[in-house]
Amino acid sequence: MLEPVKFSAYHGGARRRDEGLIDFSASINPYPPEWLGEMFERAREISDRYPYYEELEEGLSELVGELVTVTAGITEALYLLGILALRGRRVLIPAHTYGEYERVARIFGADVIRGPNDPEGLSRLVEKDSIVFFCNPNNPDGRFYREKELKPLLDAVEDKNALLILDEAFMNFVERPESPEGKNVVKLRTFTKSYGLPGIRVGYVVGFDDAFKSVRMPWAIGSTGVAFLEFLLDDRFGHLKRTMPLIWREKRRIEKALGVRSDANFFVKHVGDAKKAVEGLKERGILVRDCTSFGLPQYIRFSVRKPEENEILLDALEGL
Repeated sequence: MLEPVKFSAYHGGARRRDEGLIDFSASINPYPPEWLGEMFERAREISDRYPYYEELEEGLSELVGELVTVTAGITEALYLLGILALRGRRVLIPAHTYGEYERVARIFGADVIRGPNDPEGLSRLVEKDSIVFFCNPNNPDGRFYREKELKPLLDAVEDKNALLILDEAFMNFVERPESPEGKNVVKLRTFTKSYGLPGIRVGYVVGFDDAFKSVRMPWAIGSTGVAFLEFLLDDRFGHLKRTMPLIWREKRRIEKALGVRSDANFFVKHVGDAKKAVEGLKERGILVRDCTSFGLPQYIRFSVRKPEENEILLDALEGL
């Protein structure tokens, strides 16, 4: 009676962490918040009630400076987009980017068109009422486009009355970031990367807040997510101000050592055979991401971690 949805796109992230390995495969902040223990204690205290978070959502809107819709990470936001906009629509997705865009689009029966992974090239494919996905900075290569560089795509979306879905999951890792405004733009953001807590599933959407609030699942973020928002609002992004300079310093060191470049907290590196390289690094106690799911079977992706961990990775990569 119920048949599975069949498509070639899939999520390539690790299902579990191998014990004893240094995990460079998840592109997250390696420095946990100082208030983590208190947050989990607070989550335990409120876990016997339904989690309502409208007041916290208002507080987050004030902190961010824009009206937001809190979601269970960017993933929930993508499925809400499916309900609101994707069914039967023409959806543009750049090559070599986050695979969940295509997966969700196909689940909702969209007509998926692959395009180049740059704003100007993608802008030429925009048609009336198109939905356009763009990851900035992009996953997996970390390239960040500034507002001036995004302008061809922003103009095309406005001219064609299309909708741009701008995934800014890693924007907090960019030095001097910019985020464009536009009535045809939806911005997706998450705290799971920048706070190093992918398991808590807390993110938010900027734009069309009435529409997103009308279809989101009740109590989606749970007591842990509510507790996180409480501490986040009290912290007022202080944790990011303390830890991002540490990550940027290590990022520059890795760039110099390996000759790689990224605007985010992760890099891609050509290794010839990603599967072989992943297994070889595992033997050295290191876990990295195989980029085959991004359509890049010759590349691995690895994140920036603490200095002593990065030193181990650099030594291991020299032996590949």
